[in-house]
Amino acid sequence: MLDLTLYLVTDSTGLEEPVFLERIEQACRGGITLLQLREKEKSGQEYFELARKVKSISDRYQIPLIIDDRADIAAAADAAGVHVGQSDLPVFAARALLGPGKIVGATAKTVEQAQKAAREGADYLGVGAIYPTTTKVKTVLTPVSTLNEICRSVSIPVAAIGGLNEGNCDILRGVPVAGISVVSAVMKAADPCRAAAELKAKVTALLSAQS
Repeated sequence: MLDLTLYLVTDSTGLEEPVFLERIEQACRGGITLLQLREKEKSGQEYFELARKVKSISDRYQIPLIIDDRADIAAAADAAGVHVGQSDLPVFAARALLGPGKIVGATAKTVEQAQKAAREGADYLGVGAIYPTTTKVKTVLTPVSTLNEICRSVSIPVAAIGGLNEGNCDILRGVPVAGISVVSAVMKAADPCRAAAELKAKVTALLSAQS
C-alpha cells in the first residue's frame, strides 16, 4: 500500500555522505512514509552507489525508496520505483522499463498533465510548488485551487509539494491530498527525527479531519 502521508525528498547539498545518510536514518526513525533520493549532479555510477546505501537504510524501516528521474538507476538498485518530472522520461516509458510491480510517480502542475500521467500508468502525483522553495530545483508555484482541482480530476493519490512545513501546511485543509512531500522541513532541521515525527503528526491530523 502506497502511503504518501509524509514523503521525504532528499537534498545532499553541502553534506558529507555520512552526515547525509545519518539524516536519512533519523528521518526514517521519525516516521516518514516514503523516501525519494534526488541527485541532479551525480554520475550514473555515483547515483547507483548512493542509492544502494540509502536503500539499505530505508529497507530496515520498511520505507519504499523512489529514485528521482532515473528509471535505470531505480531498476539497477532494485528501488521501489521512480519519480519522473515533465522533462524526464514519460510515465509510460518508465512503466515499460520497470514493469507493473514497481511504483511510478509523476510531477504535474496542471489538470491536463495530471490526467495524462494517470492515463499512462502513474501510481501517484506530486503537485506544486505550493510555496517558494530553497532547493536548487526550478519551481513554478501552483495555486491551492489548482491542486484541489487536480486531486478531484484523477483517481490516483496526490502529494502536495513545495515549501511545506509544520507551520504552513494548514493551507491544505479541505483539499483531498494523500499527504505532503517535503525537503528542507526535514533535511535541514536541527533534529530530522523530531521534525519528521512532528510533521507526520500534523499531517495525519489534517488528513483525518478531511475524511
